[in-house]
Amino acid sequence: MNTKNINLKYIPNPEKNIVYQIIAAVQKKGANAFLVGGCVRNMLLRLPAKDIDIEVLGISLKTLESILRSRYTIDLIGKNFGVFKIRGTNIDVSLARTELSLGNSGHKNFSIYNNPCITIKEAAKRRDFTINAIYYNPLNANLIDPYQGIKDLKNKILRHTSSQFSEDSLRVLRGMQFIARFQLKIHSKTLEICRNLKPKDLPKERIFEEWRKLICLGIKPSLGLQFLYDCGWLQYFPELNALVNCPQDPKWHPEGSVWIHTLHCLDAYAKNKINNEQENFIVGLAVLCHDFGKPITTEVDKNNRIRTPRHDIVGVKIAKNFLLSLTNQKLLINAILPLVQCHMHPYVLYKNQSSDAAVRRLARKVKRIDRLIRVSTADKEGRPPFKTNYNSEEWLLKKAKKLAIEDSTPKAIILGRHLIKLKCTPGPHFKKILNICYEAQIEGIFINEVSGLIFLKKYLMKNDHFRL
Repeated sequence: MNTKNINLKYIPNPEKNIVYQIIAAVQKKGANAFLVGGCVRNMLLRLPAKDIDIEVLGISLKTLESILRSRYTIDLIGKNFGVFKIRGTNIDVSLARTELSLGNSGHKNFSIYNNPCITIKEAAKRRDFTINAIYYNPLNANLIDPYQGIKDLKNKILRHTSSQFSEDSLRVLRGMQFIARFQLKIHSKTLEICRNLKPKDLPKERIFEEWRKLICLGIKPSLGLQFLYDCGWLQYFPELNALVNCPQDPKWHPEGSVWIHTLHCLDAYAKNKINNEQENFIVGLAVLCHDFGKPITTEVDKNNRIRTPRHDIVGVKIAKNFLLSLTNQKLLINAILPLVQCHMHPYVLYKNQSSDAAVRRLARKVKRIDRLIRVSTADKEGRPPFKTNYNSEEWLLKKAKKLAIEDSTPKAIILGRHLIKLKCTPGPHFKKILNICYEAQIEGIFINEVSGLIFLKKYLMKNDHFRL
């Protein structure tokens, strides 16, 4: 790893210029300012640095605030933390500080001390991992690495910075997503510390954020999940833990248990991400949850074959419970659950060479067939070395594109305005009529506005809604 060529080209404008301005202004006051944390780590890895953290030493909180307010609009994030956010940017500026845990009662239970006289090594002790405790001043190219984070980064090792690591159990989940994102190996001593931590009173939103990073940013999500297993934290996610010893029919799943299958599926999903983080998140979580129903539906039939009847249906409730343990976002959960329930439908429709109507019905249920195809593809590719001799996903996508429903539900052809144009009196009966028309459209009874109006008129005449 060549540290001599580190520069700010991985930081976007205007943040890049603001970084220079802030550090220069602080140095004029006789103090020091450094980039630190994820932005330095990413620059060393030649990756984009999205969130920019600047840490200031040798200055008072009041003076730092004065410097920043004279140039930018800022927000103070927590009076006790002394962190200033430059509004309209991804830049946080903070005074070097120490944190003292007040006990094991929660992630937020810390006493914060802003100390202008603190050294970099003392300030770095509070950071989680050595790879996030590297300091860099771009004005003079001063790179300070008090805990050999550069060496760990080069050797792909994730190691805790100090004994203060154990004061915040959220760091176990941070380790999970770092391992997946940068394909790291956990240091043995760090693993041992993680085994002795418990996720007591962790804020739900913080847990959710670490899972989001695992799914959206992970290059090999399996590594992060395997770390959770290795450190004993899978027990805190019982829906996942149940997969570990759940067997599968070796004919169709030579890779082994449902747990191993899920790990392979997530890695297959990660290889095929698209340039849309929210879509990736929905699909990735659906892949994670798609076989949650197997542990309680697994049975051995009279031919000694392992079967999991209705695991797709049964798994919906289990997946919902898991997702609710992470977030209350109903729109997100409602987008994922139909994908879990229908994850085998692409193969079933392909096998039966189903009609356009069946494809429309599926699109209405899952909202976006392109999402379902990505889930089904990951499921199929998560069975190494098993190879299929069919391409149900390609078949379904071709059908969906022909029907213009690959990324949406079928749009209703007959609308309220058509009823009004036919001089129907508006009222509650409109909804019933429109639903009947939509069902007919889904079933292919009509396919455009002209044929739809013919259907509508016949229905109205037959049911005596009006006389032509």
